[in-house]
Amino acid sequence: MTVTIPATAPEVDPTKPPPAEYLPDYDQFVTEDDAPVDNFFSEKQQRLLTEPLYSARMAERLGRPLLAAANVGVFYGEGQPAIVPDALVSLDVELAADLWPKPNRSYFIWRFGKPPDAVVEIVSNREGGELGSKRERYAQLGVAYYVVFDPQRLLGEEVLRCYELRGRTYAPCAGGWLGDVGLGVRLWEGEYEGVRTVWLRWCDQEGNVIPTGAELAEAERQRAEEEQRRAEEARQRAEAERARAEEEQRRAEEARQRAEAERQRAERLAARLRALGIDPDAEGI
Repeated sequence: MTVTIPATAPEVDPTKPPPAEYLPDYDQFVTEDDAPVDNFFSEKQQRLLTEPLYSARMAERLGRPLLAAANVGVFYGEGQPAIVPDALVSLDVELAADLWPKPNRSYFIWRFGKPPDAVVEIVSNREGGELGSKRERYAQLGVAYYVVFDPQRLLGEEVLRCYELRGRTYAPCAGGWLGDVGLGVRLWEGEYEGVRTVWLRWCDQEGNVIPTGAELAEAERQRAEEEQRRAEEARQRAEAERARAEEEQRRAEEARQRAEAERQRAERLAARLRALGIDPDAEGI
């Protein structure tokens, strides 16, 4: 990723707000440049690591404000180069209402009052320092969780590495669960934006991936179709029950009519017998 170097000035402690006399000139910070994202895969993967956290309303589910961003510079001191993770997650912070002023454009640690809680690096070559300089820098900044996704296995056999900060160094993160963040990471093979491959996804503690907006919409469509199917089945059952009831009513009416016809026939026969002087009720008739 791009490393930007602002003008030289005194370094600040990234874990503490700057002193009152320290008022950095934000015009000196290079918060954006013309360097492109590495590749199409990284661009899509970055979006897959940010968009679902908003579409699935993870801030509401976690009960805490949440900021997720991709390819945004993290500044930790004037005169220090920004480090630009492929994705970051920071809890209990919020973006400014107006993102255009220079101090609001990037992740200035002293403005947010804390480093990101988790960062993700996507390995696209062997020169990025994901297991060396970047890991050391994130540990120095106090980033609690560091995730390295190596889809091409450029750095070894492990496709996914997850680290948890213990003291000032990283140790492997058991099961890919970022406990203090309330999220996990896992590999997921499937199709995203027309590309089928192995992706890195956020997940809950049971391993269920956090759905994208498209997946939520598809799930809602399927739910609506299922409700419609059930409603149609209920309508058909009701129609069948109505038809059955009508058939029973028709048969009952036919039976009643047959009984009435039999009664009338019996009455006519009795009348003819009486006309002949025969008592139809007499025994032996």
